[in-house]
Order: sequence, then C-alpha cells, then structure tokens
Amino acid sequence: MIKWLVFSGAAVSLAALSAFLLGAGSGSPMADYQPDLARGEAIYSEACAACHGANLEGEANWRSPGPDGRLPAPPHDASGHTWHHADRVLLDITMRGTAAVVGGGYESNMPGFGDAYTEEELRDVLEWIKTQWPDRERAHQANVSAQDEAAR
Repeated sequence: MIKWLVFSGAAVSLAALSAFLLGAGSGSPMADYQPDLARGEAIYSEACAACHGANLEGEANWRSPGPDGRLPAPPHDASGHTWHHADRVLLDITMRGTAAVVGGGYESNMPGFGDAYTEEELRDVLEWIKTQWPDRERAHQANVSAQDEAAR
C-alpha cells in the first residue's frame, strides 16, 4: 500500500510538473487563449480594411513613401511582410502603433488600437489574418514566433 501511495504521489507530481512546463507555466500570459476568428474578421473589417484592404492587399506602392513621407499601409497577405514578424511584435504594433514600436522619430499612419480594443480582441485579428496565409507563410511565421519566445 505504501509503495502504491508513493508511486501515485510521484505520478501526480510528474503530471503537475508537465502541465506547468507545457501550459500556463510556459511564460505565456495567453496560454489558455482560444482565438475567436469571427470576431477577428469583424474587427479587421471595422478597423483595418480601410487601409490594409478588404482582401489584405494593402495600399498601392506600399514600399514607397507617399507625398507625406510615410509609407502606405502594407498588405497583410502573402505578398507583404507581416508573416516575417513574431506574434509579439505584431501585437505590439497593433496595440501601440508602428511609430511607438519603431521609435527614433519614425512616422507612420498606423495608429495603436490598444485603447479601442482589448489585447485578446487584437490577438483575434492577428489570428484571423494568419488563417488567410498559405501554409508556407504560416509555418514560417510560427517558427519566427517560436524562436522569439525561446529567446525571451
């Protein structure tokens, strides 16, 4: 009986440690987050599509500064560079705006939406955008995000 109790206690401890290391204890504040893709799509349509396009196509000539010296809104589809960035960076830009993230006097028309939407809502937008990418871009972006998290 004592051996069984010791074994059971060890098994429960190991299971708890595994759950801690793989789940909430991984350092991710959103470990239990489940995206609401419909909400993400709706918020994108409401707050992002006017600049980034209804089909994530971005503005014309997005790589060249406009008359105001600022870059037009880039596409969020596979033709753009959104999928080159880690989740943490994308969320930071979405929450605070490009100029706040880049710093150094950089000017951008991309505002931060952290006052208008919750972090979870903005994560929903980013997750919805990812569903629009081909597998190759999604895999690349997931790898970039994993490397970014591992480096933290």
